[in-house]
Amino acid sequence: MTSPIEKLREYGYELPAPKAPVANYVPVARSGNILYVSGQISSNEHGVVTGLLGETMNVVQGGNAAELAALNVLSQIVHMGGVPLEEVKRLLKITVLVASTADFTEQHLVANGASNLLVGVLGDKGKHARAAFGVASLPFGAAVEIEAVVEV
Repeated sequence: MTSPIEKLREYGYELPAPKAPVANYVPVARSGNILYVSGQISSNEHGVVTGLLGETMNVVQGGNAAELAALNVLSQIVHMGGVPLEEVKRLLKITVLVASTADFTEQHLVANGASNLLVGVLGDKGKHARAAFGVASLPFGAAVEIEAVVEV
C-alpha cells in the first residue's frame, strides 16, 4: 500500500518545513482528537505565490496556488500537530480563501486544486466538506489561503 508521503511524491512534492506564524496565533490548535490548522498561504521554497484571480491569474494558476496552500496544511498537521499523515482519521473541512476580483466567480474551481491534492494524498480520509470564497486581498499578497479541521 502506498503511504501518503509516497503519494505526495507522485505529485512531485516533498513535505515542506512548516511555516512559522507571522502574528499572534499558533499554527495548529488541538482539542481532543480535532486539529484546527490556521490559514496556510500559497507559498513554496521560492516564496509566496501572489496574484489576483480574474486579473493577474487564471483558474489553472489559482488551482496550482491552492495545491501549494494544501501542501502547507499537510506540513502543519505533521510538524506542528505531531500527527503522521497515516494517522489522520479524516479531513473534516477546509476553507479556501481566494484573492479575486469582484466579478470572478470560479473560486470553487480554484479550490479544487487543494481538494484534489488532499484526496489524492489521503484517499477517502481526505474527502472533506469545503467552503470557498473570494476576498479582496490576503496576507503578503498570496493568491490563496486555506484553513483546515482534521480528526486525528
